[in-house]
Amino acid sequence: MTREEKSRVIEDLTAQLADTNVIYVADISGLDAETTSNLRRACFKAGIKLEVVKNTLLEKAMETSDNNYGDLPSILKGNTSIMIAENGNAPAKVIKEFRKKADKPILKGAYIHEAVFIGDNQLDALIALKSKEEVIGDIIGLLQSPAKNVVSALKSGGGKIAGIIKTLSEKEG
Repeated sequence: MTREEKSRVIEDLTAQLADTNVIYVADISGLDAETTSNLRRACFKAGIKLEVVKNTLLEKAMETSDNNYGDLPSILKGNTSIMIAENGNAPAKVIKEFRKKADKPILKGAYIHEAVFIGDNQLDALIALKSKEEVIGDIIGLLQSPAKNVVSALKSGGGKIAGIIKTLSEKEG
């Protein structure tokens, strides 16, 4: 790879890193062609971009980026693939599901909205992360709950009041 090619790859990686807040670094080495193809297909279905990268080029792209990747560059050893996604827990779910059939991919680390996670032992914590849509849904549910209670109380209370008034008017007559 020439110096210009390396420079172009670093620029492309830096642009990709700037465009996302969710990056997983994984090891998929040792997977045969069919298994790798299945992993790529699973990633595509989940809206994840999977790309094999050179450690030195990814490290330089991380250094060039405006984001603070913390200790993430220190784990760039051996074979490295990056998984780029919109949803913070999508790559973790794909990795967990895929490992039911294979011993890889192994999570090296992740960068999610300025938080850095190092090590495969973080997989379950990453799966538990809620997506932006899930958090918004929870907030809307919490906001709607008091309003529903008020409407419900008014409806049931209104029925009681109407019943009392009707009963009183019948007694008077």
